[in-house]
Amino acid sequence: MAIQYLKRGQAADARADADQKTRAVVEATLKDIEARGDSAVRELSARFDNYTPASFQLSDSEIAAIIARVPDRDMADIRFAHDQVTGFARAQRATMGDLEIETLPGVILGHRNIPVQSVGCYVPGGKFPMVASAHMSVATAKVAGVPRIVACTPPFRGEPNPAVIAAMKLGGAHEIHVLGGIQAIGAMALGTESIAPVDMIVGPGNAFVAEAKRQLYGRVGIDLFAGPTETLVIADETAADAELCATDLLGQAEHGYNSPCVLLTNSSALALATLAEIERLLKILPTAETARASWETHGEVIVCDTYDELLAQADEIASEHVQVMTDRDDWFLENMRNYGALFLGPRTNVAFGDKVIGTNHTLPTMRAARYTGGLWVGKFLKTCTFQKVTTDEASALIGAYGSRLCHLEGFVGHAEQANIRVRRHGRRNLEYGAAAAAE
Repeated sequence: MAIQYLKRGQAADARADADQKTRAVVEATLKDIEARGDSAVRELSARFDNYTPASFQLSDSEIAAIIARVPDRDMADIRFAHDQVTGFARAQRATMGDLEIETLPGVILGHRNIPVQSVGCYVPGGKFPMVASAHMSVATAKVAGVPRIVACTPPFRGEPNPAVIAAMKLGGAHEIHVLGGIQAIGAMALGTESIAPVDMIVGPGNAFVAEAKRQLYGRVGIDLFAGPTETLVIADETAADAELCATDLLGQAEHGYNSPCVLLTNSSALALATLAEIERLLKILPTAETARASWETHGEVIVCDTYDELLAQADEIASEHVQVMTDRDDWFLENMRNYGALFLGPRTNVAFGDKVIGTNHTLPTMRAARYTGGLWVGKFLKTCTFQKVTTDEASALIGAYGSRLCHLEGFVGHAEQANIRVRRHGRRNLEYGAAAAAE
């Protein structure tokens, strides 16, 4: 396998999430929130966001007044994105049916898809107001049927961001709090005097938000462990050019200072041209300071000889976003196994998925795509089984097998649960059979 790195990113061990300082800060902060509740939350909001309203939760009248500030065109765009996301979520929900089958005469098994009863949706907004994240979390939870949806977003330039609040309200949030960072995650998960705790926390965020979710996992459910945004562009000369490749790489690099962005190609010429184009774009991109930091530290350009090598490398990288622009996009769709979301062909791109096309943008990072997909309507549903035995014969039959298998494992008490059914229902069967024979 001939693989050439024209540019390497920071070594994996240096990129590993080993920031003990972040972990320590989050741990101490969560303990403080648990101990002091609203007082701790208010102090943290004042310290990090310089925001101390009378109440972090917006009233209905406040929500209406804030939304009224959203320009008509912006509101129409928000509604369009909402409709795309909820439309796809409804289609996904329709694939998940309840089940009830009779596996043996008198033995009925099944499952029900039950919504999580309360969800906290975090929508980032301190640096960039992430309007789209409200659709991905709040609206998707609503489609799933979650009866209590709590939404939190930090203030933007000292006040609630109207577009984010509009998207939260349109999505179906039952409570909207202008609260960010660890304090928002802790308040929703642990509960305070003014915020009842939730059962699950979802949504992206910075390193502190991600670490707070990690530490709270188990006490509450979470969508996934999220790291910095990642993008992988797989391209050949038949479908892409340097401008497309560079644009799609830098478009995601602007998320933060540590967003991995990788070009994977079988063309040295395309790779070199893309490197040059990236330098050109970084001179004119308004977010170049952030994008350049990500590109210089975490950007990579990898050249392979064959498409099989491209595929193998892509599955090894297991990127959050994978943009495919080749002469065989559907081949990658059929054969790739490790990715958060695929964007096939030069007519689409990761930004479509991030903002409007309808698929969910909360996706696995840090190679978690090897074992999980991203947030979707099914994440808000618990598939819970049930069993029912309706005849004496079935109870005695399953009981006999169950008793023997329990003894095989040494569980005598378990076996007795089966034996009592065999004794009661098996005896009745024998008595009924004898009476029938006498007749």
